Amino acid sequence: MPSPLFADRPAQPPEPGTVDALISQTRRLRGDVDAVRRDSAVDEDDPHNRWQRALCDLAVNQLDDLGAHLGQLKAGLPAEQPAEAPAAYAVPAPRTTGSLLSRVGSAEWDLLTDDVHWSEELFQIFGRPEERGPLSLDELPSLVFAEDQPLLQALVTDCLIDGKPIDGEFRIVRSDGRVRTVHMTGEPVLDSDGCTASMWAVLRDVSELRRSERAVRESRDSLQRHRQIEHTERRVAVELQEAVLPPWRGSLRFAHDGPAPLDVAGHYLPAASTGLIGGDWYDALALPDGDALLTVGDLTGHGVAATSSMAMLLGALRGMAVAGIRPGALMGHLNQLLETSVQPALGSAMCCRYDPRSQVLTWSQAGHPAPLLFRDGAVRALARPAGVLLGATHGAAYEETETRLLPGDLLLLHTDGLTRTAGALDDDGGTRRLLALAPRLATARDAQECVRSVVEEFGEGPREDDACVMVVRVGR
Repeated sequence: MPSPLFADRPAQPPEPGTVDALISQTRRLRGDVDAVRRDSAVDEDDPHNRWQRALCDLAVNQLDDLGAHLGQLKAGLPAEQPAEAPAAYAVPAPRTTGSLLSRVGSAEWDLLTDDVHWSEELFQIFGRPEERGPLSLDELPSLVFAEDQPLLQALVTDCLIDGKPIDGEFRIVRSDGRVRTVHMTGEPVLDSDGCTASMWAVLRDVSELRRSERAVRESRDSLQRHRQIEHTERRVAVELQEAVLPPWRGSLRFAHDGPAPLDVAGHYLPAASTGLIGGDWYDALALPDGDALLTVGDLTGHGVAATSSMAMLLGALRGMAVAGIRPGALMGHLNQLLETSVQPALGSAMCCRYDPRSQVLTWSQAGHPAPLLFRDGAVRALARPAGVLLGATHGAAYEETETRLLPGDLLLLHTDGLTRTAGALDDDGGTRRLLALAPRLATARDAQECVRSVVEEFGEGPREDDACVMVVRVGR
């Protein structure tokens, strides 16, 4: 309800074409936002999706409000019904219960005559029948939440005594028990002596708007907490991985008891698309009897759960290898360990035991890519002994096989994440790229330079999973 203070400065109506254009733009934008809201995936477990949907709901509510305001601006002031018009010819105004128009009402309290005027919409907001009449300023707090009554009283007092404008929100309890949030703006109307003669106010039901804003805040906070948890889990996973994987950097030379010692180097590559830390590992270990343990593997999953399972599995593998358990039997024990683990998982692995005296590599695998043998300029994948994924079958048996290595041979072990690229149906393309590195690997100075060549080829690609690569070079 406009203040009489501004009656001498009537507002200029906007151009009809301008308002129509704004209404059309608002409707079009509202439709686009609503389409985005409908198309967005509803996943209550995903904080990011909840935040997106809450923002869409808030935008739709605000655009609805804007459209209704523009509609009122276009229509102008409602025409007054002549007082002498017969009731039979009176056309009742359509009630817009639940629409924005019913969420904005006006009131004026005359302090000189104690008259109170409420608009029809304000009765709807308060859920008060019109026949019961409007509430005076003294009666108004009776419908206000007890915690908000001091705020309302302060707003009204400042307006009536100090002439300050009203701008605040409070909650009301309607007669039907529903709680609504009302935003109130208003000003005092002064008489010729400068004293407050009346007070007018516009009250708006902002319950849905505040609900949408609250949903946005809560979903945003949930998303931030989720990201903090992800960041913490990644940091813990990285620290755990660094504590478990081999501490050596560069080439590692060992197994010097025979004519063909080994030069070993390895590297871990995180997933290029997500940066998540998974359960991939590589390891090389000198055993008490002079043999060398060589192993690579991959557990399903990412994060702390995957790295902790990897740490458990790799620790058990090292212990059993030191105890002299052969690769085939060792794989069977690892399979049983995964079966009884608190965190069930599947894994692929390869376990090799190299005897430097006989230059024989005894190895077993569990659903893992075969090692690549580079010899005299040619390259081939070794024939894999039978072995299913770890944790897939109870009581699985794992075969082992022997391969004699010659001085100058180069053995490349890797997990499947190295050669698998985003969108590819198989690993053939990545395997061909790996085989094409044969000339570079043949001229490399040591195993570390070989690993560097592999990382240069595969490190920047669109890899969806993390990976490990280990190069074993047999000395001459």
